[in-house]
This record gives sequence, C-alpha cells and structure tokens, in this order.
Amino acid sequence: MTPPPHAVLRDVFGHESFRPGQAEVIEAVLDNRHVLAVMPTGAGKSLCFQVPALVRGGLTVVVSPLVALMQDQVAALRLCGVAAESINSGRRRAENVATWRRVVAGAVRLLYMAPERLMTEPMLAALAKLPLTLLVVDEAHCISQWGHGFRPEYADLCRLHDLFPHVPILALTATADAVTREDIARQLLRGRMEQVVQGFDRPNIHLSVQMKRNWKQQLLDILARHRNESGIVYCLSRKKTDAVATLLRQEGFHALPYHAAMDQAAREANQNAFITDQAVVMVATIAFGMGIDKADVRFVVHTDLPGTMEAYYQEIGRAGRDGAAATAHMLYGLGDLRIRRQFIEDEASGPERKRREHKRLDALLGYCESPSCRRIPLLAYFGEESEPCGNCDICHHPVSCVDGTEMARQVLAAVRQSGQCYGAAHVIDILYGASTEKVRRAGHDQLESFGVGKERRKNQWRSLIRQMVASGLLKLDIAGYGSLMITPKGHGLHGGSGTFLYREDTVAPPRSPEAAPGAHRTTKLNQADEPLNDKQGDLLAALKALRLHLARQRGIPAYVVFPDRTLIDMVRHCPRTVEEFAQVNGVGAVKLRDFAEPFLAEIAAKAPPSSTSSP
Repeated sequence: MTPPPHAVLRDVFGHESFRPGQAEVIEAVLDNRHVLAVMPTGAGKSLCFQVPALVRGGLTVVVSPLVALMQDQVAALRLCGVAAESINSGRRRAENVATWRRVVAGAVRLLYMAPERLMTEPMLAALAKLPLTLLVVDEAHCISQWGHGFRPEYADLCRLHDLFPHVPILALTATADAVTREDIARQLLRGRMEQVVQGFDRPNIHLSVQMKRNWKQQLLDILARHRNESGIVYCLSRKKTDAVATLLRQEGFHALPYHAAMDQAAREANQNAFITDQAVVMVATIAFGMGIDKADVRFVVHTDLPGTMEAYYQEIGRAGRDGAAATAHMLYGLGDLRIRRQFIEDEASGPERKRREHKRLDALLGYCESPSCRRIPLLAYFGEESEPCGNCDICHHPVSCVDGTEMARQVLAAVRQSGQCYGAAHVIDILYGASTEKVRRAGHDQLESFGVGKERRKNQWRSLIRQMVASGLLKLDIAGYGSLMITPKGHGLHGGSGTFLYREDTVAPPRSPEAAPGAHRTTKLNQADEPLNDKQGDLLAALKALRLHLARQRGIPAYVVFPDRTLIDMVRHCPRTVEEFAQVNGVGAVKLRDFAEPFLAEIAAKAPPSSTSSP
C-alpha cells in the first residue's frame, strides 16, 4: 500500500506538518505535473522531492551542482533510513559502479548526480530502462543564462523533457527573478507546469548598507555589536578571506576561513566547528553556505558588493533561520563596482548576457543607494510589493534627502518621449544634451527633454535613476534590452501627483554602537519561543558536542545528524523517555532507533533540574 505524504513526513523525517508551500509542490508532483518551486533558503525544498520519492517508489534522480552538497544530502537521507546514493567525480570508479548496480537492482530510491554525468548518452540510455518516477533539478537557476549562477553544463538538462516525456520534472531554486523563472519554465518545462513561488520577505533580518570608508574598522565596529554570536563574513577573494580571518582572530573573535583553495579536511573541520561551537565567525567566499543548516546565524556581513540581487538575497538568507532577529550588513565601494563590471566583461558569454548582467548589477546598486526603506526595492526585484518595513537602517535612521521631484519628472518625460525602450545611458544622453550618433539617428535631439539636465553631472543622473528604480517609479526591463519603463507610481508623479526625495550623498556618517542596528535584536519577530536561558544554553552546547562526536564517528558533517532546530527542541522539552524523544521535531523512526539512547543520556546528565518533559 502506498504511504500518504504525511505518514512519510512523520515516520521518516520526524515532522508533524509541512511548511508553507511544501504540500502544494508535493501534491502537484504526485499528480504527475511539472513544477517550478521558488522557495527561500531554509524553507525545506529538499522535502518537496524526498517525500514524493518515497511515496511513489521507483527511482528519483536528483541533479545537484556540488559534489559536497549531494554527499551531505545522501548522508542525511541514510541517517533517516532512506536508500539514497550518489554517483560523482569525488568517488572511485569502483564505488560508482557498485552504486549503479544497486540502482539497477531497484535498491535505491534517490540517486544524486551532477548534470554532466547524467546527460551522457550511456547514462540516459540506461535510465530509460529503469522505473524512473521523478526528475529533480536542484539550484535550477543554473539552467538560465539570465540566472545569477548560470552553468553551461546545466543547459543540456533541457533535453530531459523530450527524453522522458512521461516523467514529472521538479525544478527548485531559492532565488530567481521573473526573467529567470520564465526562462526555466520555457527551456526545461516547455511552459507546461505549476509554479509555486513562496514569499521572499524575511522580516526578521535587519538590512544595513554602508559605503566603504575604512572597511576594516567598519567591519570591526559591526562585529563589536555581535560579540558572542555566530555569523558569516563574505569576502570577494580567497586572499582577502584569509586576511580578514587573521584580523578578526587578532581582535579576539573565534574566526575561521573557508574557501575553495583550502584543503578539504581543513574546510570540513572549520565547517563542523561553525555548526557545533558557539560564537564562531566563518570568513568565507561564496563557496560556503549552500546546504548548511545552522539555525542561529545572527549576522551576515558582505565586505564587498555581491554579484547580483539574487546572490545577495541567497547569502543573507543564511541568517536568522530560527526566526529570531538577525542582521545583514553590506559594505560596498566604487572599487567593488569596477571589479564587478570587469567580472562581467571577462565572462565567457555573449553580449546579450553581459548586458543583462550589467542591468542586474544596476538593480543591486539601486538597492544600495535607496533613499527609503531597503525592503521595498529588494522585494520589488522579485516581484513583490512591500510597505516600509521598520527593520532596516534607513527606516531606523532616515537618510538626509533632498527634493528631486522636478528632476524625476524630467527623467520620466525623457523616458516617455523616447518610447520607454531605451536604457539609462541613452536617457541620460538625452537629458545631458549629448548629440551622439544613437541620439541623432533616433531623432531624440529634437525631443523637448533634450538638454534639460545638462547642468548636472552624468553620475548624478545615474544615481537618481537608480534611486527612481529602487523607489518604484521606474522598472528595468531585464528581459528585453534593459530599457527603462514607467510604473503606475511613476505615471502618477509625472502627472503631477506626489513628490520624490533622493539621496545626494550615499556615504552614511558613522554611528555609535549604541545607535547602530543591533539594539533591535531584543525584539523577536516570527518566533513563539523565548530565548534560551543560561542553563538551557549549556545543555545545547553539550548536545552539539555529542552531535559532533557522533558525526565524526560516521564521517559526516555535524548538521546531518540533527539540525540546530531539532537540538533546540530537545533543550526546550527535555525528553526523558524514548516515547518523548520520538515527539521531538525532526526525529523520525530510524533516528529514534539510532540516536535516542545517547541523546537521552546526555539530557538526563546535563538538563537543568527544573526542566520538564513535553507531554
């Protein structure tokens, strides 16, 4: 008899209910429909295919971009008693051959592979002979050449629809704007699919952006407000990662580096320390973070401008996964912008992709220069509307703005008169009165707007236009040619309704630690439970140490044994019996069998005497 999804969720994974969006995705997959699911970091995307795989039986193939990520997921599934395997370049050939034999014998439910291994003709022909019931493409934004993580080898996955016409395809990603979603739907799913897009807002994360002045001192000032807390500091280069980790250690922080040039054993040791120990600062390149399940990351700092809004959103999403207040800080400067532009130009891609990537970078810069609430442009980028959030640096400390209504109307007039089909550079040439060949050829030197803004520098117009995009007066047509288009709000301003304030100087003055973001963290958002007290904190530390010990015995990352939220649930309820341990969120049947005894013993030895177990 086929088990229902809720029974699999409870008995295998130890959860009583699905998170928002999961049940909708699972129902569509079980109904044999293609699905594109866009769900934020920490929303539980993996269960969206793991549960259907066990309900349907047969073989589910999961495409994953990173060997380390697929190995961790396989280890986590095995601990739950699920027959999962991976075939990847990190294993010896004999191991991969043995795995394939188990697949052919029907002993494997989930098989993880990289796209380049899956899309070989021998592998495709072999899979065609097996009872394939589901195809999963994780990190699906890598398919789209407009996505921030485009990988050319992912493009070949678009053949799967024709090769396996009767097998449902589930595409998953945490960050995809409307253009990327449309591209995935068209290429991979041929437009025939359900689209489940969870809300992008993470209201518990305080957003803060500063222009660089003395970035080392700024970083130390930020971290001074996060003493005794765990967090991630992202750096653009491996060299800077090592230097920042050294700097922070000299200042008394437990800081560890993580980047791709490090020895694998060192990376794993630092990752385990970050997951297990208290108040660890992981200084890393973007190589760190994917698949890491640490609930109490209280801050994320970008010491350099991220590559795109999608990358920024994904990286800050690693903070505050427990629902408690967290902070995302960003430092950026003109040098970062120059480097990012150069990265785009040096990329082995065509002019169309480069043009769109420059527009994406413009959108991120507009977010940085926003004259009002940061959450409004961040969510607008992903197609969501928002009111001022009250939980960003600008909402807490409004910046000094000047009336730019007349200038904004000049921009809107130039955009309208030129047909809303030109980018910012051309619109600025019109305003500036630049008689370029493109302007003359289009006859735009005859427009009423031509030359009306020649008294201002082009950089001023660029900043103003970015802020107009950030404020929702204009939008970038990234899907087209990066042209500026007037929004309903913009039409209202152009017609004489409302005003527009903009920032002339985006360099914020330094603030004292007392006035800086961080004081807000006494307010809890979206969290029902009170913070752990000192004795509970000691018990949590003991359980984390036990988890690390058990993980090392098995040769797996610590978080694979139990995520932080499960340990916190143990601390809050202090189960004393196997029956009570079974009620802990995240304890399924196999983990109950394998881990109840050591964790119950640790709880009995270390739990505060006043603790009571849950009913």
